[in-house]
Amino acid sequence: MAVKIKLKRLGKIRSPHYRIVVADSRTRRDGRAIEEIGLYHPVQNPSRIEVNSERAQYWLSVGAQPTEPVMAILKLTGDWQAHKGLPAPAPLLVAAPKEDKRAAFEAFAASIEEGEPKGEAITPKAKKADKKSDEAPAESASESTEA
Repeated sequence: MAVKIKLKRLGKIRSPHYRIVVADSRTRRDGRAIEEIGLYHPVQNPSRIEVNSERAQYWLSVGAQPTEPVMAILKLTGDWQAHKGLPAPAPLLVAAPKEDKRAAFEAFAASIEEGEPKGEAITPKAKKADKKSDEAPAESASESTEA
């Protein structure tokens, strides 16, 4: 049985994400897999790549053949170089951790309690007198046309 390491597509239309799986070469792209060894999310910036290096090394050592996209991913993570005995590549880019929303809210709430100015409104409030004066000429014009 020929074993391949390939991508299994998941996700919505125009929002794909993949699982890196080990499967029989005769199975469908999204068909049954022997084992899942990683994740690949190309839409995120930078792309999210997670590979279980130990399991990838095992499957490469027993003869599993990666497809071209998976080989590119394994080269980025350094698993292919480790299998072939080549020097390791530069480390992957990792997304910056997101700011804790609770901490940001508490800091904002504390600044309000201290009496700091809140800032100006984005759009000025319209005055009711201006609206009445705008409506008055329209009414007088319609009355003059009737006469």
